[in-house]
Amino acid sequence: MKKIRKIDSVEMFVVRIPLVKPFETSFSIQTHREALLLKIISDDVCGWGECVTSPDPYYCYETNATASHIIQDFLISILTATNNFTIEEVLQQFEKIRGHHMAKAAVENALMDLLARKYEIPLFELIGGQSKKIMSGISIGIQEDIEDLLESIQNACDKKYHRIKIKIKKDKDIEILQMVRSAFPSINLMVDANSDYTIEDLPVLKRMDAFNLMMIEQPLSHDDIYFHALLQKQIHTPVCLDESIKSLNDAKTAVEMGSCRIINIKQGRVGGMTTSNKIQAHCMENNIKAWSGGMLETGIGRAFNIHLQTLPGFVLPGDTSETARYFNEDIVDKPVVLQPDGFIEIPKGPGIGVNVLPESLNRFKVFYKKIL
Repeated sequence: MKKIRKIDSVEMFVVRIPLVKPFETSFSIQTHREALLLKIISDDVCGWGECVTSPDPYYCYETNATASHIIQDFLISILTATNNFTIEEVLQQFEKIRGHHMAKAAVENALMDLLARKYEIPLFELIGGQSKKIMSGISIGIQEDIEDLLESIQNACDKKYHRIKIKIKKDKDIEILQMVRSAFPSINLMVDANSDYTIEDLPVLKRMDAFNLMMIEQPLSHDDIYFHALLQKQIHTPVCLDESIKSLNDAKTAVEMGSCRIINIKQGRVGGMTTSNKIQAHCMENNIKAWSGGMLETGIGRAFNIHLQTLPGFVLPGDTSETARYFNEDIVDKPVVLQPDGFIEIPKGPGIGVNVLPESLNRFKVFYKKIL
């Protein structure tokens, strides 16, 4: 088992990077990515992690503020009290803290990157993945003008994205889908409702069966598993659970109840790469398709998502798109660029394969604290 001898220093940053254009979902409009970052050093080797929280509690109860509190006052205290440890041993210690999976994932990610760099291997090798090209997918926010949406989809098709996701919400669904399918009858299309519907909206959700969708993502409540099971029994379109899956136990419950046919595994939401690995294995065992979701991450979090998709359970294109789609300037040295066939190459090098650019980090930094 690969071990870390001790933690020498921990630094926390918050960066605020403007998006190329506002990104609208059913619950918010984002104009910037405000990311909480961790830098952990052990024996002169540095690892980076990104927390997928936001400044506000609209996606879930965890925010940058709560994650900062949990990381500083609890998780790092566990780390500094431990020597010569494996990541698995640290995660067992983290279990005494209930919830706060995003905060835990940020720490685990930094440790994963550090450990892979220490042994000079790529992250995918550390987690048991296989080198391969990664499928691309794009997520398009709600557009006020249908022509803007159609143009965005056409641009994605021109780039050879393997899957296109559009955000929907009540009263911005059926008519939009009709126009999209009329213009693009054969693209791999899915919709993401971000919990905007209830089971009482079943007639509307049934109508979506007519549009040959890959899936409808999280149509009902953000913490629901039961009513999604009732819904899946009554529609032909595969239901994909996202926000409801915060742990391996949630995934097992959803599979047992028949709540979905697809699971979106966001490693930053479920507690990190280790838990994500366990969830994808359970999905494979139960014929549930899985893919890797995105949270508008910087190049740090995006690199983790790319490495995660080298595991065999990730059989559908994830929310993995070009850096230029969201940021004019990132904080790492290797932006994500689509190949002519729409695939993405894994960043080469030890750890996550990308390096933080100090100049860019300082330019976008809005908060800094040396924890240890």
